Amino acid sequence: MANTLDVREFQTRLERLDVLLREVEHVADPATQAQTREIVQAVLELHGAGLERLLGHLAAAGEPGAAVLDACGRDDVVGGLLLLHGLHPLGLEARVLQALEQVRPYLRSHGGNVELLGISDGAVRLRLLGSCHGCPSSAVTMKQTIEEAILARAPDVTAVEVEGAEDPSVTPDGRALVVLSGP
Repeated sequence: MANTLDVREFQTRLERLDVLLREVEHVADPATQAQTREIVQAVLELHGAGLERLLGHLAAAGEPGAAVLDACGRDDVVGGLLLLHGLHPLGLEARVLQALEQVRPYLRSHGGNVELLGISDGAVRLRLLGSCHGCPSSAVTMKQTIEEAILARAPDVTAVEVEGAEDPSVTPDGRALVVLSGP
């Protein structure tokens, strides 16, 4: 392969593409705007059709194809591309569960864990368990770690709500903390 992107580079290029597409809206000529959108849509449709056929070939290959398809779904770059085209082999809940399994060793090393309470309209509800519950600073760190993992595997998640990730500026009994600074 001529150019292999890591996940960070892939994300950077997606963000740049998003910026460029938004800049098209500032082009003065409406015909140029329309042609640019049409070009992008045509490229997406062609790539999507090719990916769909590729997935069909993998499915037809039986068990070996299923293994490759599973690996594609677990790959952050390929999985993101499949998701973009509505072709990801795993549903939202399965991808969220994968993300949680990915962070569980870290959470357990800090005496915590996480439980999936449910997913509704793209919003994921979780509960922190163990010693991370009730400790504001560690709960916030755990929440950030969990959110990053979920959004990497399931960028189509619309929100992550975590019970037990209290605001670090508030005590467990609801009193506001006052930050004191030195001289």
